[in-house]
Amino acid sequence: MNIFSKTDVAYEEQSSPKILQELFDEAGVCINGPNPWDMQVHNPIAYSEILSKWSLGMGESYMDGHWDCKKLDQMLTKLLSCDMNMRVQGVAKIRFALEIARAKLINLQSKARAFQVGEQHYDIGNDVFELMLDPQMMYSCGYWEHASTLAEAQQHKLEMICKKLQLKPGERLLEIGCGWGGLAAYAAKNYGVEVLGITVSKEQQQLAMQRCQGLPVQIELIDYRDLVGTFDKIVSVGMFEHVGEKNYVIYFETVNRLLSDNGLFLLHSIGSDVTISRTDPWIDRYIFPNGKIPSPMEVGRSIEGIFLIEDWQNFGQDYDKTLMAWYENFTKNWKRLSIKYDNRFYRMWTYYLLSCAAFFRSRQGQLWQIVLSKRTRSETYRSIRPTTYFV
Repeated sequence: MNIFSKTDVAYEEQSSPKILQELFDEAGVCINGPNPWDMQVHNPIAYSEILSKWSLGMGESYMDGHWDCKKLDQMLTKLLSCDMNMRVQGVAKIRFALEIARAKLINLQSKARAFQVGEQHYDIGNDVFELMLDPQMMYSCGYWEHASTLAEAQQHKLEMICKKLQLKPGERLLEIGCGWGGLAAYAAKNYGVEVLGITVSKEQQQLAMQRCQGLPVQIELIDYRDLVGTFDKIVSVGMFEHVGEKNYVIYFETVNRLLSDNGLFLLHSIGSDVTISRTDPWIDRYIFPNGKIPSPMEVGRSIEGIFLIEDWQNFGQDYDKTLMAWYENFTKNWKRLSIKYDNRFYRMWTYYLLSCAAFFRSRQGQLWQIVLSKRTRSETYRSIRPTTYFV
């Protein structure tokens, strides 16, 4: 039985575009307008999808081809720069409330769920990442101050991490979330350290083991909470975003347990300018399930009484450049990838890369490198910045 009359449907069809345009007006985005950052609607269903589900509906309707935009990154930057996510909570308040409740009531990053992100995202196929990333396959923000290419930016990032950690030959380095072994191989080759890298992705483990063959590097498929032993230095690059607020203290206590008294821990993580109670629902469903971006307050509160902060650097705008470089590589190599992946995957991956670039370009997104130590460390830590050794 259809409880809606034809008049109700007609009213919704007329009102939805008007409501959405009113929301977009403050951001300077015009529906079906002439600018490259304007949304071009191909199917009217996009209006109700976006208004009822906002971020999730916007991403899904883009994947379905219901709308397009010549400069998608510019459009999303405009929306994020005027905090559009906050403004639409009144439109889709029930869905927002359910998402917040889900994040608060359920430990989305429990040990039982730890391998889910590896299975859904990192195990899609190494071919995508090999063609999209730099030769060392670093799937995290590069450092662009003295770099002109993606490969240079990633190598400079690796060198900066090693120098901040003050790596010395013979030391044991633990890498929590080792990706495809790029940092592990670099540190072993250039600094003479022994490395244990851990991951929750079978695809990453297999390729990392191949890439690190012949080096003092061990790659294990294990959750960080199950680790034992003692390490001189510990590093985690782009993994903390999968830890979750309910596990922050456990995470830092685990690192503290594994780190030698005089050691150093470097945390490289995406951060949010404000504390958010939920992850982006489209990112959560299609890209990184169970993720959570921390705020400065959440990090500070979680390390209190466990670690001292030796250094905290933010270069979040470099992630915009990194993501746009990945997008260029992805589109350039799509013809090769299209043999295996369909057009919906192409649109999903495009939306993912460009929406994330907008997140950092709007300055909502940060990229932090935080150096931490125990109170038992006797040496004075001198913060460094790569102002001389890359030029």
